[in-house]
Amino acid sequence: MVCDSALMRKSTQAELDEYYPIRPDCRETVPKPRFKLRPGRTLSARKWNASFSEEGHLDIAGVLKRIQRGGVHPSIRGAVWEFLLGCYDPSSTFNDRSLIRTRRREKYDELKAACQKMVPVIGSGKFITTPIVTDDGWPIEGDCEPIEDAEDVQPLQGNHDENANDPALDKKVIRWKKVLPQIGMHLASLYVLTESSTPPPKLLILVVVLVLLHYFTTHSVVGHGCNGSQDEVEDEMEVDGLDVVRTDQALVFYQSESNQAKLWNVLSIYAWVDSDIGYVQGMSDICSPMVVLLENEADAYWCFERTMRRLRDNFMTSATSMGVQSRLSTLSAIIKAIDPKLHQHLEELDGGQYLFAFRMLMVLFRREFSFVDALYLWELMWAMEYNPNTFLLYETSAADATSADLSEKMLRKYGKFERNNVKTGCKNYQGALAVFLAASILENKQKQILKEAKGLDDIVQILNDVTGNLDAKKACNEALNIQKKFLKMAQKPS
Repeated sequence: MVCDSALMRKSTQAELDEYYPIRPDCRETVPKPRFKLRPGRTLSARKWNASFSEEGHLDIAGVLKRIQRGGVHPSIRGAVWEFLLGCYDPSSTFNDRSLIRTRRREKYDELKAACQKMVPVIGSGKFITTPIVTDDGWPIEGDCEPIEDAEDVQPLQGNHDENANDPALDKKVIRWKKVLPQIGMHLASLYVLTESSTPPPKLLILVVVLVLLHYFTTHSVVGHGCNGSQDEVEDEMEVDGLDVVRTDQALVFYQSESNQAKLWNVLSIYAWVDSDIGYVQGMSDICSPMVVLLENEADAYWCFERTMRRLRDNFMTSATSMGVQSRLSTLSAIIKAIDPKLHQHLEELDGGQYLFAFRMLMVLFRREFSFVDALYLWELMWAMEYNPNTFLLYETSAADATSADLSEKMLRKYGKFERNNVKTGCKNYQGALAVFLAASILENKQKQILKEAKGLDDIVQILNDVTGNLDAKKACNEALNIQKKFLKMAQKPS
């Protein structure tokens, strides 16, 4: 048997490339990952397997400690993420998890079958890139490749479905079918306003944010390739978004149409289940790693579903507000508290709403890091944010996920970031680690922003320059320091 340290020493850049190979024509333009497998620090397969008791109980405290020191070996990353995201309870047994896994896979199959009944291409290994229905729900024949049996897609008005008399369901189905090709392809423009509508003043805020997001997306090569969209906003605005075809296209993995179809399936089924969100630009960036890491499509879906429970509010967008706005407000409050000079300068440049940080928070820094480094960053963040009661919270919808037992032994089962929140009594706070991470990036660029930024364009460019140049572990540790400082200031009597 190869010893753990010898295996880790062999784990060079070449080994990482074996897990996440890059297309030959993209190797020169995609930034090299900074993540390295470190013996004695990175959670290895041997250490992971040794973390389970005979019955299957996981020593989550030991696992978190190892992840926060050096990340996770690619060979076990998918399995580890399922625990970090709350798919499984660390106190469960092997048998418990087997039953849960079977039940979830069966549930996914049911959801997939229901969606496939409405759109047969789902589950076929292909995906849709052109509209399949009109605005009032009638099928568009001949324009819905690769669906070969488009005649089977019945119009929603006057059909013979048992739910045909339910207008709400009809509307839901129409909106869902309209968003499917948007998931599958990149449309020409960022947004389209209907001919009869004029955006209300408050909607202009959203438009500005979307324009900034588009600017960031088209000025970076890290997330998508070598060089989400929301279906409607109050029936007034359609946003053409990121898509399956473009998502992580530098990876050899997505050269396979069947793998692209898996990503499309997961996003399409999620859009049906969570119709209040549907599909919003950026969700493909969140979902893609799950599909890459977890071979079983159902497992990838539930991992993505758990991730969206953390991020769902970010994608809740209406004609008057955007979900991520609360986190941008928290970011503003953090910078104002720890660095009043920088905050004042940003306000003078009309950047007080911190819209320039929209992309960072929306897609969890996918554009600021290479694919490999983004995975490392996410597992560091989730390990630091880990709450041992997360599984119970998700399964029972309990209002409070904090255990009454706050002994030192119990606190070791919390991640460093969440431990700080628990100790200070901080609950239901929009200060996720991602917000403090964004604050740490701003702080690192403070001198340059104060000296060079004369307008929002300058801030955008300065932040864009960090792409591929950030150290994930260092950034997370700096975020933790800012969190401690901010919480300490917040506890001081006014």
